[in-house]
Amino acid sequence: MLISEKSTAVSSMETVAVIGLGYIGLPTAAILAANGLKVIGVDVSSTTVDAVNRGEVPFVEPDLGIQVAGAVAQGRLVAQKETPQADVFIVAVPTPFLADKSADLSYIEDAARAIAPKLQGNELIILESTSPPGTTQHMATVILAARPDLSLDGSNQRPIVMFAHCPERVLPGKVMIELVTNDRIVGGLNAGAAAAATALYGTFCQGEILQTDAATAELSKLVENSYRDVNIAFANELSIISKNLGVDVWELIKLANHHPRVNILQPGPGVGGHCIAVDPWFIVAADPENARLIRTAREVNDAKPDHVVREILAPIAEISSPVIAALGLAFKANIDDMRESPAVGIVRKLALARPDATIEVMEPHATVLPRDLRDLPNVSLNSRDDALNTADVIALLVKHDKFGDIDPSTLNGKHVVDTGGFWPQLVTK
Repeated sequence: MLISEKSTAVSSMETVAVIGLGYIGLPTAAILAANGLKVIGVDVSSTTVDAVNRGEVPFVEPDLGIQVAGAVAQGRLVAQKETPQADVFIVAVPTPFLADKSADLSYIEDAARAIAPKLQGNELIILESTSPPGTTQHMATVILAARPDLSLDGSNQRPIVMFAHCPERVLPGKVMIELVTNDRIVGGLNAGAAAAATALYGTFCQGEILQTDAATAELSKLVENSYRDVNIAFANELSIISKNLGVDVWELIKLANHHPRVNILQPGPGVGGHCIAVDPWFIVAADPENARLIRTAREVNDAKPDHVVREILAPIAEISSPVIAALGLAFKANIDDMRESPAVGIVRKLALARPDATIEVMEPHATVLPRDLRDLPNVSLNSRDDALNTADVIALLVKHDKFGDIDPSTLNGKHVVDTGGFWPQLVTK
């Protein structure tokens, strides 16, 4: 049920503290600053803080650099390691999953404990981190336990602090566009919170801002990504079946999608990123008995990299000291984000399975290997041409635009594992 509230927004929203200057926090801080608010970004990384204060962006995201540089130059955005006093706090910290696939809320708890002593009453605290239902309430509980002089409802004449959840719904590589144009969901935990958050996001959001309760807002983000995960799992499972049956999966999907009510997605090497590869597990953890389809989809997508590894290794089983060219490490095309990337996992498994192999990695958006690959002596970054010329097997793992100009004729005679459908005519059925 959607909740509509009359505005009871905080009396002042002049200063906003954004806790966490990562792929979501920094764009949010920049867009708020560009729309006239004073923004203080907070991050535990000195490298990130120093970069932002120089007007620089410590990761790849189109158009963000211009926004950050402008906001810093105008004095509307500063970064620091300590949590300040503010009128609004936006928490955008990581929520990874634990070994049992439940959410690790320690970063949110740390942020809450840092915010608590800075409160005076009448502030708005927004959780943007993707979270299981009940996390906004948990954050409020942590803060109010540290500050019993504050309340959610003004009982015993204690000052109120408002809490809301507003999940990010943006696509890496298009964050600065989608922050402005996408609809937003705002879930209030207590009276006035949803309206106050709506007023804040209304300073820059051109899409519709939909109000609901906090738990529904939390679940909405998980549901959106689980829906996508289930559909990707269908495509990935279909690619395995097609391979076993000697059918070109790309032609198959193209033909099937001519049906007016069929829209099969494209298969890939798996699913990565901090959203689709993680969020469905939060639903499974919340109701493991009934989340059967969601769990199965996660298992299908998590298993896909192993199928890719077997495809890559099969043609070089009898070759001594083979060379493998791995194209791409990011979790999706045209970005540098490698969080939960299936490509990184595939390269690591190849290196461990064939320590005699040389694995030449081409990642146009990286100058160094990610941490998970740095301990492997047989893995290195290399130029595309060198790797393609010497490779026994070429594995396209990420559909970066920069790989699209590779002439397929130069790959003739090579074993090609094309997980993105760039050169389906070269792939052996």
